[in-house]
Amino acid sequence: MKYIIIGKNIEVTPGLKTAVEDKIGKLEKYFTPETEVHVTLSVEKDRQKIEVTIPVKGNIIRSEQVSNDMYVSIDLVEEIIERQLKKYKNKLVDKQQAGSFFKQEFIEKDYMDEEDVKIIRTKKFDIKPMYPEDACVQMELLGHNFFVFCNAETDEVNVVYKRKGGTYGLIEPEN
Repeated sequence: MKYIIIGKNIEVTPGLKTAVEDKIGKLEKYFTPETEVHVTLSVEKDRQKIEVTIPVKGNIIRSEQVSNDMYVSIDLVEEIIERQLKKYKNKLVDKQQAGSFFKQEFIEKDYMDEEDVKIIRTKKFDIKPMYPEDACVQMELLGHNFFVFCNAETDEVNVVYKRKGGTYGLIEPEN
């Protein structure tokens, strides 16, 4: 796997780089050598955060973990990604759509589906044009952590969501 490791408010020391490559390297049994792994290490106050993103055709495998020790965060993130891979393997590799990113042994091995994704409720609602700030207010009034709306500026469906730390995010479609 090809590692792209960057640090925000932290220097990526050789020790950290080795720890990331050793721990995330355990995932090499699933991926081809050409697969890119994007790793961002960051420090905010006493929060040591690692974000790992592995783009595979049509999907993104991603996890972030926070602790008060970067090495603990690195350990945790590898376990989460491995669990995700095993849980969603059939969906990720379905019809060989992303098969070129995974090793043949991973594709052929059966993992027990711990639980299938089940949609238990469907909700329909009228999407009204509004500005992202108004959508955030509406989301807060509903007590939800996300809100789907039609952006009055772009006339496209967008999603606002509540982020950790009380800030908001906006998801827009790519054109």
